[in-house]
Amino acid sequence: MEERWEKFHEFMKNEVRLQGALAGISIRSRDTGKLYYDHMGDIRLHPASNMKIFTCAVGLAELGENYTFSTELWMDGNIEDNRLVGNLYIKGKGDPTLLQQDFEQLVQVMKEKEIHEIQGNIIGDDTWYDDVRLSQDLNWNDEHYYYGAQVSALTVSPNEDYDTGTVMLTICPGSNAGDKPEIILTPWNRYIKIINKVVTVEPEHVEEEAELTVTRQHGNNNVIIEGTIPIYAASIKEWIAVWEPTNYALELFLNALKKNGVGFTGEVSRGVKPKQANLLYVRNSITLADLCIPFMKLSNNGHGEIIVKELGKVVKGEGSWDKGLVVMEKTLEELGVDTRQLVIRDGSGISHVTLIPPNEISKFLFRIQKEPWFKIFYRALPIAGEEDRMKGGTLNERMDGLKVNAKTGTIMGVSTLSGYLTTKEGEELIFSIMLNNLLDEEDGPDIIDRLVDYIATEKAKQL
Repeated sequence: MEERWEKFHEFMKNEVRLQGALAGISIRSRDTGKLYYDHMGDIRLHPASNMKIFTCAVGLAELGENYTFSTELWMDGNIEDNRLVGNLYIKGKGDPTLLQQDFEQLVQVMKEKEIHEIQGNIIGDDTWYDDVRLSQDLNWNDEHYYYGAQVSALTVSPNEDYDTGTVMLTICPGSNAGDKPEIILTPWNRYIKIINKVVTVEPEHVEEEAELTVTRQHGNNNVIIEGTIPIYAASIKEWIAVWEPTNYALELFLNALKKNGVGFTGEVSRGVKPKQANLLYVRNSITLADLCIPFMKLSNNGHGEIIVKELGKVVKGEGSWDKGLVVMEKTLEELGVDTRQLVIRDGSGISHVTLIPPNEISKFLFRIQKEPWFKIFYRALPIAGEEDRMKGGTLNERMDGLKVNAKTGTIMGVSTLSGYLTTKEGEELIFSIMLNNLLDEEDGPDIIDRLVDYIATEKAKQL
């Protein structure tokens, strides 16, 4: 082994926080793919969100960088005297970028087509995907968090981070100690019921921070907020996953109808668009190339699962995790991955069952450099030290001064980082660092950053 890698091995062994943990590390030349260093590189480990490396690449390979997701507006019946005498259908096809203002646009389209009243029902069609809302290994206590949101073909995001199936809560302290804080929902809706148990308090010291817990009850949309917030604290934003995102989307569409003066006399339900319905409008999302930015930079779990279901729908005719993961494995094989060494259970990496060897990740990162979509993939990776969150992403406050483009990953007991780096002397490397069985996964980023810094700077110090 080259001397610098022997020194790196000693450096790694001296990291006391790795005692009792598993550290899989694979480092190779970006130019030739030659493996320079391997520690447990062929051992299957939990990748956390490093799984998104595979999902993003397969999505680009199978769907194409210009692929878009759509939301369709259909009607049956006839338009008579500015009234739709019939039903209106909103058919979702997995678009993760739908916002409240897009529903406003749908209503404007209706008005342009002289529909000012609906004498019929409004039906949400989410059958583009199956009705399995949560991936198979999602922990039950994660399901109310934004990163564990339910997946539906008809879903809405609160802002341009595109956290699908979630609502944003802004918690503002009251004017006086003892007051309940104001809680603002974005987008505004009555689908969520806020149970506000927070108290505004006089801080004991200037630096005192809010101590809040936000949970959504299982099986409904009662959101309980408890704790304290100092009287002069800045407002706090929290995201919570809704129960049944299709119905949530329909609620927001109804709000848009009311806001824009379109009357409605029927019922709202989920159903299937009939074949004889007439198409009114198609709203397309941003391209997959552009969606890869929030997906990878912000490590958006919902996007990963939507891509898997979309792969199943487009390639196999069924929008399910089962069919999508079949497509994932087949395409990964075509891209040179030995899938016999992998266990893949979802598209986001939130699963504690998914297992990937570090050497397979680094080998994959080398091989895809020749693919026509690689520039799109590389652009989507977080960049170390870049303050702009749509450039730096989850690395925007890490490894400032180093040239690192890589995907982070964190779940309980796991911290990972895989991607590309340039050493201080200009050598380009590919690496995968996967730490498992950590006592505290919050130690992981600091350990990984120290390892990456050593890789990037040690040889330059010897010259």
